[in-house]
Amino acid sequence: MRPSRTQLLLGLALLAGCAREPAPDLILHGATFHTLDAARPTASAVAIRAGRLVAVGDAAELLALAGPATRRHDLGGAVVYPGFTDAHAHLEGIGRRELEFNLEGTASLADLQARLAARVAAAPPGAWIVGRGWIETRWQPADFPTRADLDRVAPDHPVYLTRADGHASVVNSSALAIAGIDRTTAAPAGGAILRDASPARKGEPNGMLIDAAQMLVAERIPPQGADLASALRAGLAREVALGWTGVHDAGVAGSTLEQLRALCASGALPLRWYGALDAPSDDAARLLAQGPSASECDGRITLRAFKFYMDGALGSRGAALLAKYADADGDGLLRNEPATLAGWYARALAAGVQVWTHAIGDRGNRLVLDLYAQALAGSPKGAARWRIEHAQVISPADLPRFAALGVIPSMQPSHAIGDLFFAPQRLGTERLAGAYAWRALIDSGAIVPAGSDAPVEQGDPRIEFYAAVARRSLDGQQLAGWHPELAMTRAEALRALTRWPAYAAFEEAERGSIEVGKRADLTVFDRDLLTVPEPEILQAQVVLTMVGGEVVHAEER
Repeated sequence: MRPSRTQLLLGLALLAGCAREPAPDLILHGATFHTLDAARPTASAVAIRAGRLVAVGDAAELLALAGPATRRHDLGGAVVYPGFTDAHAHLEGIGRRELEFNLEGTASLADLQARLAARVAAAPPGAWIVGRGWIETRWQPADFPTRADLDRVAPDHPVYLTRADGHASVVNSSALAIAGIDRTTAAPAGGAILRDASPARKGEPNGMLIDAAQMLVAERIPPQGADLASALRAGLAREVALGWTGVHDAGVAGSTLEQLRALCASGALPLRWYGALDAPSDDAARLLAQGPSASECDGRITLRAFKFYMDGALGSRGAALLAKYADADGDGLLRNEPATLAGWYARALAAGVQVWTHAIGDRGNRLVLDLYAQALAGSPKGAARWRIEHAQVISPADLPRFAALGVIPSMQPSHAIGDLFFAPQRLGTERLAGAYAWRALIDSGAIVPAGSDAPVEQGDPRIEFYAAVARRSLDGQQLAGWHPELAMTRAEALRALTRWPAYAAFEEAERGSIEVGKRADLTVFDRDLLTVPEPEILQAQVVLTMVGGEVVHAEER
């Protein structure tokens, strides 16, 4: 039975039917609200005052609460969700992709060369050419580019082009010479220098640098393109335009925090930022000494986490596997020594700093779970809310350990559809049973917040929702052995983008559902992602993005 207006008002802590209480600032109506509140799963209106929800319910009853200054916004049949949060992204990288040499969507080696040639033609003599976003997995043949491929179109400019995943880069001969890399150069710990196998050049670096080896060249590159502040502004603008109300920024320097504080002071921080400092680092050591920062900027800035790396990426064969790759020698690499991480984990726990660790391969995930179990022994289960970022390939024996330890697998649904075209070759059929295993993790009791890993992926919440429920490529393909039974339900996909990221950031009392007293963070689309046919999820349009009762993006009408 629908509650009466009197019953509704009696249930509202902030209004309580009392004439002394001020009227709402804003009433949104003319929409379906999916609240994620078990007591009232849907509503037709919400009332907002001072950035928080003060009433959720029937439109006619809520409109009666309006005062002379209350604004009324008819959403014209749109569908409203708790504000979507990208639980793993790289804000600066998103902005740089928008502003700099973007190689996303490069269709072939020839396409890469054509784009590079055009960039060279517009560049001053000898200037560095730096870009990101290529991925070879759907090229024919699906081979990494080499220094020779770049030399053909850029013989006189040093070139550094990063793969979409950020874990590998290809450079040309000029860049190798500047960095002093030759057949005698040893790869640094946590990295690899790929070598030419041809008889004439056997042992020579072929231009591909994996993980830590990238820094041999990257540290020689002069400052490029946009400054940090410009990149952050561009990234923020893109995020809210896509419907994101918050972002978990996975691995930043202290300078990012200072720029965000400056944006907040000028009123130019449109979403909620939850950050993890790159670690080990000097910035991380300072946070250990100071302790996690309290929420700032009316809840729009929080820094209370470290991000570590255990291994590399699957596509560049840096993910650490329990057995060799199916399509190459080697079983991946470790970016940090487990003993080093164990020391940092112990100090982080003592300081109350949340730990995130990047682990993609089944060996990488097992090592992190082992280290977490050691560090968290004696702590209340789940109290620390430590996370494994990506958790892409997991031995079936390790799947239940996440819930048992209270560890959060922070996963990116789009990786499962982006990796669809190369993961079977890298892993073989048998290991796919524990790859991108959302269903198994959820069924075991784990909380699975969803992110995008942009700019590695496009960073679009529609794609993340679609990937989670369809487990198909954007054009509908699902290859044999890809385990469709591991997909999420639509209700789970919605929680993975709303309630579960809030939990992963200790913010479930503030965000993640549409309930009285919570912040008015809302994502509004023109159709219902819970009911439309799967392909139509990708066609949904953002109507508006709201953070703290403020419209930070609205569609152009």
